[in-house]
Amino acid sequence: MDIRAPRVVVAGGHSAGHIEPAMNFADALRRLEPAAEITALGTVRGLDTVLIPARGYPLELIPPVPLPRKATRALLHIPSRLRESIRTAGTILDQVRADVVVGFGGYVAAPACLAARQRRLPIVIHEANIRPGAANRMAALLTPHVYTASPDVRLKHGTAIGIPLRPAITGLDRPATREAARRRFGLNPDDPVLLVTGGSQGATTINAAASGAAAALRAAGVQVLHITGPRHTVEAEDPSYVVLPFVDEMQHAYAAADFAICRSGAMTCAELAAVGLPAAFVPLPDRGGEQRLNAGPIVAAGGALLVNDADLTPTWIETTLLPILTDPVRLAAMSARASATGAPNADTVLARHVLTIAERRRPAR
Repeated sequence: MDIRAPRVVVAGGHSAGHIEPAMNFADALRRLEPAAEITALGTVRGLDTVLIPARGYPLELIPPVPLPRKATRALLHIPSRLRESIRTAGTILDQVRADVVVGFGGYVAAPACLAARQRRLPIVIHEANIRPGAANRMAALLTPHVYTASPDVRLKHGTAIGIPLRPAITGLDRPATREAARRRFGLNPDDPVLLVTGGSQGATTINAAASGAAAALRAAGVQVLHITGPRHTVEAEDPSYVVLPFVDEMQHAYAAADFAICRSGAMTCAELAAVGLPAAFVPLPDRGGEQRLNAGPIVAAGGALLVNDADLTPTWIETTLLPILTDPVRLAAMSARASATGAPNADTVLARHVLTIAERRRPAR
């Protein structure tokens, strides 16, 4: 019997933290079922119109409906906005004849899932953060198909699978590619490398602490690959301290490094665990503790350190981090412990679940 290709609508937008796992899942779905018809929902707010077309998927726009985490006056305007967004999402679901909707949180997930509910379409949810957002908390009440980054995520019906990542990350062999990666950035292949990054926008605290410790790091024979973010600058006076505003393919930076100082967004934690790169996580201090929770499993396993934003100083790097950076045995042990917390196959696991659900609905041609 000839069965038509599955039609999957992916809803996860606004921030890279929602879009990236959604696109990684879509890539895995297409690898497993090349004929799959995948449509992404997004809004004009955020990074949707930049990141999603760049990954090669058709993008349909719906009106954004930010859901406030707390009861504010903004709640009064949500019903009318939400109705409009649900209508638009429903029209798109009808046009593409969707078999299943997969929500990753953010502004588009709630309207898409509610539109799917109206049409009795199956809904699949993935939550990347330890503390779920409002959209996924609501959507998880509509479906038994709920997948999470960690067993610590509290969502009804939640099954922990990890976060969908790119194969360039999950397939990275750091030891085998280390020398080539270091030469790519103009680094010595033999001396240890500290990766410093504050994410795509950079982080003032991290930039200041690392650059302030430059002399001590250089004296200890530690090289630095410092990704400042496009809006930040750091002066470097030594070729062993490499400064870049942005790195597009982070797998090369991970391969070059022995240790990282970084924020602890959900994607960052998942990627470092997948490649086994130990880190000093510096959670954002103004996100209600979400980033601290994201780092918790890796820190508890012994694969990372946790340092408060206010405590990250050049002195902390010199007294706490340098002894680790110059101890190959300890670095190797932390790398193994970080790797043990990773979930490199989350993209494929989620894609298989979605294909199974879609197959139950698809009629023969």
